[in-house]
Parts: sequence; C-alpha cells; structure tokens
Amino acid sequence: MQDDEEGSDVDDAVEIPIDGTLDLHTFHPRDAKQLVPDYLQECRVRGILQVRVVHGKGTGALRRTVHAVLDRLEYVESYSPGGMGGGGWGATLVQLRPTDG
Repeated sequence: MQDDEEGSDVDDAVEIPIDGTLDLHTFHPRDAKQLVPDYLQECRVRGILQVRVVHGKGTGALRRTVHAVLDRLEYVESYSPGGMGGGGWGATLVQLRPTDG
C-alpha cells in the first residue's frame, strides 16, 4: 500500500477558479473534452457569459479539440480566436447563452 503523494495512483481533484478564463496548460489534453463543457456550464450558472479558453498555439491539436467541443454545445452562442491582447491563436473567446431562469 502506498501512502505517499509520489506513489499515489489516485488522481487528486483540482479546484479551478470560475473567473471566465480556463487555462488548459495544466491539464492533460484528453481531459479537455469533459473539462471545457463543465467549466462553461458553471460559468453560465454564475452569469459569466464571456469566457476565454487558453489552449496554447503548439500544433493546434488542442485548439481543434476545444473547437469541436464548442461546436456540440447548444449553449455556446459563438466563439472566435483570442485576438490582440486576448491570447491570439493560443486562446478562444467564447460567448455563452444565458441560462433559462
């Protein structure tokens, strides 16, 4: 039995601040498919309707994954590259629809 952090097989939960910016640099790319919708939904609940998802530039694989996820979410009104001062091609700006109620 391993009881030290170094040898632990259990993934520790990470608390993500819900502040309108999701930085995916600290997460494994495979986690984006679930993390992005969960984060965006929580933003909607809190009334945060403009969100920046930071995926980095790299090869563009994570950006394509994020955009594919966004395309499937009915509560995403629109999205676009980060632009000047918003992360450029390394981030995506997302406009969310408000919650009903």
